Amino acid sequence: MLNEIKDFLLHLRLHYQFFILSGGYLLGGLMANEMNEIQFWLQFLNVHVLLFGGATAYNSYWDKDEGPIGGLKNPPKMTTWMHKVSLIFMVAGWFWAFSINIVYFLIFGLSLLLFWLYSTPYARWKGRPIASMVAIALSTGTNSVLLGFLAAGGDFSPVLITVSAGAALILLSLYPISQVYQLEEDSKRGDVTFTKKYGLRGVKLFFRYSYLAGLILLTSGFYIVYPVPAIALFITALLSFLILNAFVVRLEGTANEYPTVMKIKFLASLAFVFFLITSNAVRYEWIGDTFLRIYF
Repeated sequence: MLNEIKDFLLHLRLHYQFFILSGGYLLGGLMANEMNEIQFWLQFLNVHVLLFGGATAYNSYWDKDEGPIGGLKNPPKMTTWMHKVSLIFMVAGWFWAFSINIVYFLIFGLSLLLFWLYSTPYARWKGRPIASMVAIALSTGTNSVLLGFLAAGGDFSPVLITVSAGAALILLSLYPISQVYQLEEDSKRGDVTFTKKYGLRGVKLFFRYSYLAGLILLTSGFYIVYPVPAIALFITALLSFLILNAFVVRLEGTANEYPTVMKIKFLASLAFVFFLITSNAVRYEWIGDTFLRIYF
């Protein structure tokens, strides 16, 4: 039983949640212009462990992958109890979300619903190229920014929509790339993913247009609120794009590319997360106000 618990914890892919998918939430906190620190970090755990972690394990249960997946090179087999526990994780997080406010509760619930639709065989949006992209863009993109913003205690601003849409597009730009190495597994399940429908050329084109459009939206909205960090983010993210694109154009879809793809994806996301943690730390004086007047 202890081995099964360990396997379940691996399927939460917490390193993936914390270092790749946390950028949107941290961005929302930075946009809030105020910070309820205890509430923000408690909800960080709620969103990334119970919601995202639970959703990832739930998806793994139905996928039954034997080959490499995002964050796991050799995914262990899942048993029946893991299906129930993954749902309990998400629902428990949803009830916890109610302690913030009704808007937070509804946004959290929408992400939960989208994750369910994405994975369950009753809907299986993952097997539909456009529906899957919509589910990912909203659940882990725009909604993540909104949840971080509300957890920090921010009051709604129209520019938040522009920033959250930009974050969703950047996140989405990298999403189909990992599907390149799951075509065989997806075909066994009958899933028609974005990569399967539009091919490697479509993946490469989508990466370029989605990333650049997202970068423009995110930094233009961010600039209105925080000009200096917005410029720094634009320069850094543009350099990241040039590095990523140089690699993406050479992709052939062979299995030996997978470790490098995941490493680059991880490092790019980690750089974004590090930038946002640093910006939040300066903005909210977590590391003192030495650079506060210069940076903001």
